[in-house]
Amino acid sequence: MYKHIIDSHAHIFPDKIARKATDGIGDFYSLKMRFDGSVNSLLEIGNKAGLDGYIVQSVGTTLHQVESINNFIHDTVTNNPTMFGFMTLHPDMQDPEKEIDRGIKAGLKGIKLHPDFQHFHLGGKRCTRLLEANNNRLPVLVHTGDMRYDYSNPCLMKTVAEQFPNTRFIAAHFGGWSQWDEAKQCLYDKENVWVDSSSSFYEMNVSSAMEIINIYGIERVFFGTDYPMWSAVDELKFIESLPLSEEDKNKLLWKNINDFLQLGYK
Repeated sequence: MYKHIIDSHAHIFPDKIARKATDGIGDFYSLKMRFDGSVNSLLEIGNKAGLDGYIVQSVGTTLHQVESINNFIHDTVTNNPTMFGFMTLHPDMQDPEKEIDRGIKAGLKGIKLHPDFQHFHLGGKRCTRLLEANNNRLPVLVHTGDMRYDYSNPCLMKTVAEQFPNTRFIAAHFGGWSQWDEAKQCLYDKENVWVDSSSSFYEMNVSSAMEIINIYGIERVFFGTDYPMWSAVDELKFIESLPLSEEDKNKLLWKNINDFLQLGYK
């Protein structure tokens, strides 16, 4: 039925810290984590679900983590041809241009920012200097939305998209985790903003999922699991229940992200 399935939003960690890092995420979101965050676990789950591509990432919550995380992501994708990496940056970096240059030379496909984990406001000076350093070269995946904080509010994402109209953004979690209504209002017409489906379907029924997909347009939506938070098997069961054509499901599950990142799937 599906030619390919690509998970556009998966977090991975080195084996020696994977369980601890994953439990830390669970504590942040008051969620019991089902998986350990390791590469092998991601592949095992993905194989069960029929996935054949993964966009992998990790977040540098402190300045000194950035280089080692990006090395880990690079080494992982080098050794796993079905994986494509996004690099991390930190808002307190002195020379983000140098690290972005290094990531581009290493073949990394984008940048991941998490305002809530990294404690900076979208559109603030600490955010802006990273986007200016990028200078529109790489797409930027942004964790967007958290009703408990104001760092990543969808309407702040709107401001950033308008401030950097030539940068391609992916606003994770349909543009606003736990703030989906605000996201629909703020981001629906931003042509340089795409969204992924990660950490969203668990709070949606078929009707509400179709509403938000239709608001953005199927071409602007990527399938993502937010591993290790959710199972690709369960996420795909939900997608199968949606009243989308086979063509549109293929767009959602692989074609959109393949074209967006030029991954080379045929």
